[in-house]
Amino acid sequence: MKAGARSRLAQVLRGGQSFWAVRTRGERMTLGTGLAVVVLALLWWVGLSPALDTLRNSEAQHRALDAQLQTMRSLAAQAASLQALPRIRADESVRALDASTTQLGATAQLLVAGDRATVTLKNVPADTLALWLAQTRNNARVLPLEARLRPNAARNGWDGSVVLGLPPS
Repeated sequence: MKAGARSRLAQVLRGGQSFWAVRTRGERMTLGTGLAVVVLALLWWVGLSPALDTLRNSEAQHRALDAQLQTMRSLAAQAASLQALPRIRADESVRALDASTTQLGATAQLLVAGDRATVTLKNVPADTLALWLAQTRNNARVLPLEARLRPNAARNGWDGSVVLGLPPS
């Protein structure tokens, strides 16, 4: 500590001692009790309360993190299984994509341009759309690059388009 800081600290301490010395015994008792209450309150709010909150919430956080871990492991296993599949050429991918799109019937139209395929959908139920996307990923080995979907007017299906990336030729 520097000499100037030491002298200021000593001056503050002397001022505190003189303040304390002129107080009556009752005032000192009241001030001491008040100071003890403030110190205990700070100790509770800063030290103990956050730790107890963490302890109370740890079980729920642990369960949530376990669920996230299981989801991540499932996705990793799924990704590994997809990577293990043999690669297919673009023309085979287009044929598989055309076959899966025709299964949707008149609700879907396929347009292939270069390394992208655009599928226009009309009134496709959500579960059918999810199944179709999974099939195209597995069978045609394409992934959605862009999706512009909105619920149809009757709110019983989806309208819009999905742009899929084809594998390299």
